[in-house]
Amino acid sequence: MRKKELLKGNYAIAKAAIEAGCQSYFAYPITPQSEIGEYLSTEMPRLNRAYVSAESEVAAISMLLGAGATGVKAMTSSSSCAVALMQEGLSFIAGDEIPCVLVSVMRAGPGLGYIYPSQGDYFQATKGGGNGDYKIVTYAPSSVQECIDLTYKCFYVSQKYRTPVCLLADGMLGQMMEPAVIGEYPFEEIDQSSWALDGAKNRAPRHIASIEREQETLRKRVEKIFEKYNNILLNENLFEKYETEGAKLIITAFGSIARIAKAAVKTARKNGLKVGLFRPVMLNPFPEKIVAEIASKAEGILDIELNCGQMLQDIKASISGAVNIPVRFYGRPAGVMMTVEEIYKQIENYYREITEKKYGTACI
Repeated sequence: MRKKELLKGNYAIAKAAIEAGCQSYFAYPITPQSEIGEYLSTEMPRLNRAYVSAESEVAAISMLLGAGATGVKAMTSSSSCAVALMQEGLSFIAGDEIPCVLVSVMRAGPGLGYIYPSQGDYFQATKGGGNGDYKIVTYAPSSVQECIDLTYKCFYVSQKYRTPVCLLADGMLGQMMEPAVIGEYPFEEIDQSSWALDGAKNRAPRHIASIEREQETLRKRVEKIFEKYNNILLNENLFEKYETEGAKLIITAFGSIARIAKAAVKTARKNGLKVGLFRPVMLNPFPEKIVAEIASKAEGILDIELNCGQMLQDIKASISGAVNIPVRFYGRPAGVMMTVEEIYKQIENYYREITEKKYGTACI
């Protein structure tokens, strides 16, 4: 039985990557996730594994593609404006169906922004900035322990489905410290020997490429990739429901702000308000049916994010045409963290409105 240890989120991710069997790490330093690379720069060579401090983010994502094509477990980590530079490479990796893990520790933007924690890269992580029809499978932790557990999950899903998977954290999670356990990697190892480019000695050569000259062949490939996303949503979805049964008001939130929102929900429950929390842990593919099911039993939704309303679009799309209840958004960009009291005040005011059926002009 492994004991808890006090861990910073970035170090927890790095330690979990090693425990998961990561063989290759390529990245370019950027705050607030630089400790991941710093830790791995010592540990990966000691374990006779590959560590490269790349000359740029573009180089790092290209190295990730090359290593993943050999079937080994490979990872990069970065933040926001630097992940933006990786988008073309991620499109190639998705099109080539190559397994790899991207850790994105968000900072405030747009542009260079600053190192304050933010959730402004939800669109970047879930919609993708590269070309073509593809998705990046995305998981969002809300604690240091989940940084560990979801790093394991990211490696497993990427290997099982041959797809890039993103662990989407933020500057608060990367820098905060909590007791957590680096447990053993809990998943089965996936055999990649049938497709990996690991040298053609004593076998026929293999070929990996996203380019297809025949229109029909490309269509079938893209449809196959999206069928894979449906299977991932069906089999690998993770979410948290807290006090949603019988709740009049549902709070939706993800990542670090969800833990603060949950504390506000607990306060609301103590004060007799029927409020619940839904937190999608898998952000992409988005659990639309689950959101619609929960919303069908409620009278209102309050979406809370550290941005100007990004997951909000997926919440609204999930209930559109299925549930007719008001949706309100409360958010703040540029990394200015919310308090429990502040969120509770929003809950209290909105709960009164939905109870009295007086929604005001802020409902969407």
